[in-house]
Amino acid sequence: MLRLVWTDAVTGAKGYLVVHTLVSGLATGGTRMRAGCTMQEVEDLARGMAAKTATFDLPVGGAKGGIDFDPKDPRAIDVLERFCQAMRPWLDAHWVTAEDLGVPQHLIDEVFDRLGLGQSYHAAISRAPHPDRTLRRVQAGLSAPVPGGLLLGDVIGGYGVAQACLGAAGAWGWDETTTTVAIQGIGTMGGGAAFYLHEAGMRVVAVADAAGTLYRPEGFDVPELLELRDAYGEIDRSRLPEGVQQLARDAVLSVEADILVPAAISYAVTPDNAADVTAKLVVEAANSATTPEAEAMLAARRIPVIPDFVANAGAAAWAWWLLLGQVDADPATSFHRLRTEMQSRVAMLLGEWIADEVPLRHTAWRLASANREAAAASPGSTASTASTGEALVIP
Repeated sequence: MLRLVWTDAVTGAKGYLVVHTLVSGLATGGTRMRAGCTMQEVEDLARGMAAKTATFDLPVGGAKGGIDFDPKDPRAIDVLERFCQAMRPWLDAHWVTAEDLGVPQHLIDEVFDRLGLGQSYHAAISRAPHPDRTLRRVQAGLSAPVPGGLLLGDVIGGYGVAQACLGAAGAWGWDETTTTVAIQGIGTMGGGAAFYLHEAGMRVVAVADAAGTLYRPEGFDVPELLELRDAYGEIDRSRLPEGVQQLARDAVLSVEADILVPAAISYAVTPDNAADVTAKLVVEAANSATTPEAEAMLAARRIPVIPDFVANAGAAAWAWWLLLGQVDADPATSFHRLRTEMQSRVAMLLGEWIADEVPLRHTAWRLASANREAAAASPGSTASTASTGEALVIP
């Protein structure tokens, strides 16, 4: 629907906003920051966000923001603030954003607070009859404590990825205690997935960060490992337990494991390295983690890929359930709903793969299209309400 390009007057950094679809006058999608971010990347991510919202039957369209700048640069938060200021007309009324690669939720909320917008869900919250009350409910959900000393808003995305893995294991009849996992990326999404897979009994045998791959065939004590991370999701090698092998960064793709979870950068699995993948299943925790050509190569070897707009949609779905008052600050309620909805979708995708080897992405696209068509045909849903937002009520 829309592409915007912004140039920072101070640093020269480029920023991008792509709105793929508006539903009820709203679109949702995170804002990422990384050196080398491109318009095409943001377009792909916005398209994926539209697919996520449709797959989980959410009453909102898809968008994405991206900034070509190093998030470790001390000027990064100021660049982010100027980008958000430039995008303010969209952030104020139409675009609900959140954390993404290089931009943690607390940082973007800090920027929104500086701009007088309160919180990054502002465009939806401002529609509520009592925005202050809705904001308090959202903040209570985001900051609800969960086991491990973390907050619900920080782990819910990784929890959803873990449930995609567990749903696949269930569909194939795998014993969880003997199922092994390799995870590329140990930040918010990858770390959360590792924590909940470990808690469920799966063995996380390999993790990779920017410095390389850590491999331990008998499995990691994941909570202990996560304590060694810095603010950028990188693990302090000087504090590693004994018996950990340090391998090259891309070795995570080829270590022996049943499930590979790319949870770091986009386009991590390409035609150049797809042949290295030894896992029986790929679960995309990162957006656009597998290129179409690589996915076709994996399918030819009978390695299915659970697409990003299913596997990592948990955070987006949960945020909207929270906004709509369908879950509350009790983590058990949120975990139960996400577990149920994620595992049911994964079971449906794998059912068609097991029966006829239909690529999981094709089945998921059909589900998303059917949900969107059904929503458009429902009473009260018209082209005019989709653009004006009159059909959506935020309690």
